[in-house]
Amino acid sequence: MKWRLRSIISFLKRIKRLLKRLRSKFKGKWIPLGFGLALILVASISSISYRNAKRLTLNAAQLRESNERLQMLSGLSTTLAYTEFRYIGDSQPGYLSELKEDQNTIRSFKFQLNKLKQFPPGLVKQQQGIDALSSLINQRETLFQTLVEQRQSERSNVAVQVSIAAQMRQNQNDIRQAILELQASEEEFLQNQAEYFQTGFENRMILELIGALSTFILLFGIYGVASYQKTKRQQAEARQQTLAQAKALSELKLQFFSMMSHEFRTPLSHILGSAQLLEETLKPLVEPIKLKNLYRIQASAKLVTQLLNDVLTLARADAGKLEYNPKQVEIQTFCLNLLEDFHLSDESQHVIKFFHQGNRTHVWVDEKLMYSILSNLLSNAIKYSPPLSTIAFTLVTKPDSITFHIKDEGIGIEKGDLAELYTPFVRGKNAHKIIGTGLGLTVVKKCLDLHEGTISVESKVGIGTTFVVIVPQDSDRH
Repeated sequence: MKWRLRSIISFLKRIKRLLKRLRSKFKGKWIPLGFGLALILVASISSISYRNAKRLTLNAAQLRESNERLQMLSGLSTTLAYTEFRYIGDSQPGYLSELKEDQNTIRSFKFQLNKLKQFPPGLVKQQQGIDALSSLINQRETLFQTLVEQRQSERSNVAVQVSIAAQMRQNQNDIRQAILELQASEEEFLQNQAEYFQTGFENRMILELIGALSTFILLFGIYGVASYQKTKRQQAEARQQTLAQAKALSELKLQFFSMMSHEFRTPLSHILGSAQLLEETLKPLVEPIKLKNLYRIQASAKLVTQLLNDVLTLARADAGKLEYNPKQVEIQTFCLNLLEDFHLSDESQHVIKFFHQGNRTHVWVDEKLMYSILSNLLSNAIKYSPPLSTIAFTLVTKPDSITFHIKDEGIGIEKGDLAELYTPFVRGKNAHKIIGTGLGLTVVKKCLDLHEGTISVESKVGIGTTFVVIVPQDSDRH
């Protein structure tokens, strides 16, 4: 039973694969293919119906001819019954007039038999019966001539006449039997032809019904396919229109954010530069605690600058204009320079430990995008970790990939927030007290997608979070 079930499942799978291949092979050609099949079906049914009609016409002609033959045989039988030759054995010469009547009967037999022979040849059995009847009638004519000669002869012999009369009676019986056999054969042929005609007529009706239904189903299927393709085309056009509108909106957003970034970046750079000059001027003269507001100005200016960069990056990614230009980068030096930037700007004095595993030194990445990926992840690790806590930054290089592990000891991420971790402007429930925009991880995901990389996260609330970024490397390229 299990073997049969497996065989059935295997057969169904093969059918499914065959249908898939046919679907891919005739994709976009179903309507002309359906019309072609409909024409072939109609032509085939019409051809079969025409041949069936010809056979029925021939059958009807055979029925008519068989019926006429039966009528002629019935006439022969009636003529034979009308003249029984009751007086053939009588030797009285007065019965010669009755013999002449018999001669007329024989002539009538031969005339009807000739008409019977004019019909097209039928069954072999029928033809043999007509030949036998013709032979018997010729025999009867010979016996009749002999009897007439005996009656008219001066040396007539009564015994001979009686013998001839007996032969004529036997001949009459043979003729009657031959006619009966021919009638039985014709009736059987007529019955068979009538049954064949009835069967052929019913088959033709069934064939035409099947043809009409098949054509209707096929045309209905073509109509369905055409309607489906029309719907799909309308949906595709609607999607294209939606995509065009979305693209136009993305380009408009990009233009707006580019302009906004340009307009805001200049005053922000002035604010940040002025704050740094004030810090350098006032540091020898003022106590460090009194420079707190100045540091807030610098931090806010940096935050707004980072926000503008993130928004502009997302706008470019949505418009499909975020550039990806990979080149060979000495990855360890790149990471150390990145960490140096964070050491200079980190006021909470976090401990960032760097580890490197693997012998590979150069990799193919877009330097700007990779800086944005790692800087956002390290910035989050610093932002959501307590002061003086340790952040582990690990680089693992392999022939086919590079992997970055960034592990912190911060507040962690709740499980319910992991699903929307990369959604713009969405932040964790436990992170609202910390200043942030909710764009950092979205930027990371967009930049990483251009590298065809992956990102994963493991986190426990109150213990810490670990992000793992994997960027594939084409081994043939290196």
